[in-house]
Amino acid sequence: MDNGSLDGLFEELLETESLFKNKEVLRPAYTPENLPHRSNQINNIATVLVSALRGHTPSNVLIYGKTGTGKTAVARYVGIELERKSDHLNVQCNVLYINCEVIDTQYRLLANLAKQFGEDVPMTGWPTDQVFFRFKEAVDSRKQVIIIILDEIDKLIKKGDDVLYNLSRMNTDLKNARVSMIGISNDLKFTEFLDPRVKSSLGEEEIIFPPYDAEQISDILRQRAAIAYKENSMDDMVIPLCSAFAAQEHGDARRALDLMRVAGEIAEREKKNIIEEEHVRQAQEKIEVDRIVEVIRTLPTQSKLALYSVMLLRNNGHRNVTTGEVYNVYRQLCRNVDMDILTQRRVTDLISELDMLGILNAIVVSKGRYGRTKEIILSVPVESTKKVLLEDYRLNMLADFKPVLTAQMHL
Repeated sequence: MDNGSLDGLFEELLETESLFKNKEVLRPAYTPENLPHRSNQINNIATVLVSALRGHTPSNVLIYGKTGTGKTAVARYVGIELERKSDHLNVQCNVLYINCEVIDTQYRLLANLAKQFGEDVPMTGWPTDQVFFRFKEAVDSRKQVIIIILDEIDKLIKKGDDVLYNLSRMNTDLKNARVSMIGISNDLKFTEFLDPRVKSSLGEEEIIFPPYDAEQISDILRQRAAIAYKENSMDDMVIPLCSAFAAQEHGDARRALDLMRVAGEIAEREKKNIIEEEHVRQAQEKIEVDRIVEVIRTLPTQSKLALYSVMLLRNNGHRNVTTGEVYNVYRQLCRNVDMDILTQRRVTDLISELDMLGILNAIVVSKGRYGRTKEIILSVPVESTKKVLLEDYRLNMLADFKPVLTAQMHL
């Protein structure tokens, strides 16, 4: 490609007037100036944390609620206000935010915390006790109250709760400083896996975030749209439709904001100067496909092989695929990539799991005297699913695999 055409690559795109004033407002990381329909939760958390401004140790807090119910935004909002007020009162108070989906091991968590206090800790290689000691020393170097927000705390607990045990007992070793934790989780049951001592210490205060209803989501969207989009760039039905879709998803405001952002991107790509209902419907489809693609990407290899078997049968003209046929192809795939062959019972279980994830639809049908079987129909787009499956290096060599199809099997 010559330079002339390279220069023009973005010209045309830049000439198109953007619909957005500030797209970042529609992303999950954004903390708004005010949070509609969350004043109770804001007050509850503030009531617990106010003791930090008096130099005392606030109780630890556990925040529960489904995705997109405002947990992170509220915790960060209260944290920002707390730091602002502490500056005003000349009280040393720091709020640290950690996302445990990203920082998901005990070592990485402690190293990250220590680094936030200027400690030079490598991200691997030291004994965990040494990292914890350095963090403790740094915290205790002056009189201060530290609030650690652990978002998606359940992801950390999957790797063990030692770090929470150590953090929850840390105040007994500190002379000058005080440390409190706020744990945020989408999973109401995650404390069942905790050591009872950690559980009682961590859950001194528990705050539940209920889902938003469609009307509340509309309020949130109106507030954000005013900052995110240029005036008169949105059809009147866009916000109600985004809200309705998100209310079906248990009142997920994050989903609604994603919908509104993606709808704007689609409208912009089509060089439209107004976002319409149709763009929201396209956005809903795109987000759903992206979500399923992400789920497929993270499946265990055995589940991917079962799914690939269904796809190969479908590509061979089988409309209603049965579990017996899937197992037959699955065994051939396993032999080809030198994977253990699971029992037919186990593969049937994997198919049920894929059904629960919405990747396929397995319906039990009666075959009369042959007994019963499951007929399997794919619920995902074939091309993008195949592409994701073949990203797995073990399945990659099966790209051109042609299964040997025997006479129809009955279960």
